Amino acid sequence: MIGPSYPAARAVAPKIEAHFRRRHAAERAGRGAAMDSAVPDPPTIERLIDAAFWASLRREENYIPRISLAFVAPESTPHPLRLERPLPLNPDALVRVSPAVEQAGIHLGVWPQGGDLSVWGTTRVIPALCLVVEVAAPGLIVVKHHRAGEGGKFVNVAVLEGDQVKVIDETSSARPDCPPVLASLLGFASPGSPGDSVNVLVELAVSMRAHRRGGLLLVVSERSGAEWRDSIVRPIPYAIVPAFTELAQLARQSPDSSEQRLWQEALKRAVEAIAGLTAVDGATVITGEFELLAFGAKIARRRGAATVEQVMVTEPIEGGAPVVQHPTQLGGTRHLSAAQFVHDQRNAVALVASQDGRFTVFAWSSCEELVHAHRVETLLL
Repeated sequence: MIGPSYPAARAVAPKIEAHFRRRHAAERAGRGAAMDSAVPDPPTIERLIDAAFWASLRREENYIPRISLAFVAPESTPHPLRLERPLPLNPDALVRVSPAVEQAGIHLGVWPQGGDLSVWGTTRVIPALCLVVEVAAPGLIVVKHHRAGEGGKFVNVAVLEGDQVKVIDETSSARPDCPPVLASLLGFASPGSPGDSVNVLVELAVSMRAHRRGGLLLVVSERSGAEWRDSIVRPIPYAIVPAFTELAQLARQSPDSSEQRLWQEALKRAVEAIAGLTAVDGATVITGEFELLAFGAKIARRRGAATVEQVMVTEPIEGGAPVVQHPTQLGGTRHLSAAQFVHDQRNAVALVASQDGRFTVFAWSSCEELVHAHRVETLLL
């Protein structure tokens, strides 16, 4: 193979470069200092995506390669693990080394050497706005960047699956009635603390999607009191009394640096425990402060309320136009129940994970006077 041969990589590379230039310019304006990461040009981006794509279609002893390529110089990352002889950036070399780097958080560092791109070694810590190309599944490539800090989130820029390319629309967060969880996934939220409520919701969404059994999480407003029960069949089979508050207590904490890692591990366990409950048939109900109220709850139309007939569906990708459709067109019973609940309880938000990996956030749009279904699986890969 001579040169890149994945057409989608060439088509999307200029858009990805433009995204990183905008983000770098905005960050420099805010910090007033140079960035530690570099903006790769379109040919470099194309090479990275091309190599990752063809590697994703190979097998290493029948295992699917899981690779994360970071465009970063070894001097720009602490504790780089450097190879004496760098590897060529080609599918064969990537597949052979993939068993050593399949754990989450390990990146293969890629940087120009001798006039060509080479894999210089591995790193666990990369600078903010460092371009990362990740193999999520065979033929499924995610281009993302690091936000900030060792424990910072990644922000997706583009998703490529075969000949289908989805470029994330950065303007989605500026639309009226954009839920805070969507703004955080797009990378525009500014968390005020390590346990910021928006970030905890993002972690819950990721964990719900990861267990792949499907799930429904209802986030109800504390101001509405017990009004949410008007939309639930009673008795609730798994009501929690008193409310379970472990996740709520952890989310309120602001640990110092010496306790940060222990706090993150405890928060992760608490998130996974709540997300695991969503695999039970019915809905899991939490407050906006993450107090667990029930799971396995059956949703019913509130007495006197109209049946939801239409929802507005959007996906935060370029060229994605809003579509108004019946909620059953989004999925099965979970989607219909979630839409009905938000239609009746307009201060609530519903998060729905499908077994096939799709993920939808339902929220009431006061601008459209309609339930708004935000398709966000491209942001969770």
